[in-house]
Amino acid sequence: MFEAAKVGRTVSKADFKAQRDELRTQLLEVQRSLRDSHIPVIVIVAGVEAAGKGEVVNRLNEWLDTRGMQTFAFWDFSDEERERPRYWRFWRTLPPRGEIAILFGGWYLAPIEQRFRGACDDAALDAELARIVDFERALTHDGALVVKFWFHLSEPDQKARLKELSRDDRSRWKMLPKKSKFSEQYQLFEYVAERVIRQTDRGIAPWYLVEAEDKRYRDLTVGKTLLQAIRARLQQPLPTEPPATAEPLDLPESASAQITLLDQLDLTQTLAREDYKQALKQYQRELNELAWLAYTKQRTTVLVFEGVDAGGKGGAIRRLAHAIDARLYRTIPIAAPTDEEKAHHYLWRFWRHLPRAGNIIIYDRSWYGRVLVERVEGFANESEWRRAYAEINDFEEQLVENGSILLKFWLHVSEDEQLRRFQDRENTPYKQYKITDEDWRNREKWPLYKVAVNEMIARTSTEYAPWTLVEGNDKPFARIKVLKTVCDRLRAALNDDATPVPGSGIARCGYQSGDEAG
Repeated sequence: MFEAAKVGRTVSKADFKAQRDELRTQLLEVQRSLRDSHIPVIVIVAGVEAAGKGEVVNRLNEWLDTRGMQTFAFWDFSDEERERPRYWRFWRTLPPRGEIAILFGGWYLAPIEQRFRGACDDAALDAELARIVDFERALTHDGALVVKFWFHLSEPDQKARLKELSRDDRSRWKMLPKKSKFSEQYQLFEYVAERVIRQTDRGIAPWYLVEAEDKRYRDLTVGKTLLQAIRARLQQPLPTEPPATAEPLDLPESASAQITLLDQLDLTQTLAREDYKQALKQYQRELNELAWLAYTKQRTTVLVFEGVDAGGKGGAIRRLAHAIDARLYRTIPIAAPTDEEKAHHYLWRFWRHLPRAGNIIIYDRSWYGRVLVERVEGFANESEWRRAYAEINDFEEQLVENGSILLKFWLHVSEDEQLRRFQDRENTPYKQYKITDEDWRNREKWPLYKVAVNEMIARTSTEYAPWTLVEGNDKPFARIKVLKTVCDRLRAALNDDATPVPGSGIARCGYQSGDEAG
């Protein structure tokens, strides 16, 4: 694979000067066109040590308008990064639509380094590479352009370059001496790199192998390739592929053949007032103790509340919050996305809110809006909401892999009970803020939401993140079921010593604490 990057290509100083100014002009022009588009550009810069990756990035910052681009280097994990899923650090750096982000190593750095050090085997590396492919597919289908450069040197050229760098006191090489191990085992590093590139080279996010021996050739090649990639993306529609999930089953027309999971709920269940008071006191006291224990053990808790309008989400959340020290939790109400949120992938706003280890976050509505309200109301097209099931499952899997305790609740009431609550809100002055015209419009689409909820549960109730369906006609019953479920799940998770703790290190490529550097 790397033979084509060792053939000795060069560009003379005169040719470089002749092409440089025109290239820079064209890059600035295409960058201005990019600002008016809905396309974020993500440039991954990777390669062997001493290939001049930093020089290339500095050159791009010289040629482009830095007001529309940012550069990120992923060196040692910070404390706040160690306490969250690994991809959190990457989601934070994703550029808004119309801008460019250059990432040193990006999500490839940790897997390559850990496989090289023997911290994981080929199977673990392949599993992480499959996740990377899914991640890049999600970004490109959302409109992003992902351009990946791998800079390569022959072993003799690398040794000569390193000898030169070792005499330069300003060299990053001297500042990070532990990097020298890569050059000492050139063949092993090349083997790992080839495996990574081969398995993640896709038409929607291709790798470009750049020979790095001649600096002028290297820099012009990168600039011209980036220019061509952005131009091509500006001129073509989003890449398409078949829907990520199958069409729903074509059910017989009889009513008994079309029942859903929601139809199986026993909404007649109730809890006597005295029993409710006693259970509320018991579970709130237990939840307070468990919340502090989770904080001590550095286990994050993520609570997701979805449900029909007037289904009782707010009441259940208040009973939970009342039991927890305010320093340990945060409630995130999800409404229509802001302009800043619209400028990113829809999951971006949920990744950015993930708390540090040991804390609790409560989502009042969540990422499931993509497959519920956005699906039913037409805010997302079919391709977008169908591929969201896999994107959501991967997101939640990463939360759980990192040690988070994830609980998802769907609070349900009957159509008659919802109507009664709507009318009560309209007739009670201090409740009128809770009812809007949109609530009434959503009610008219009850059958469509019912189908959407059934498919959502079927496709996203996983072993690591199951849904809890809550019968909500009787508010006391629903609130106690939620509290009891949270306590039971927290207790079981906190007693499971086999579950990973954020920052503790796991034998899986891309997930290890320690001296990881970029």
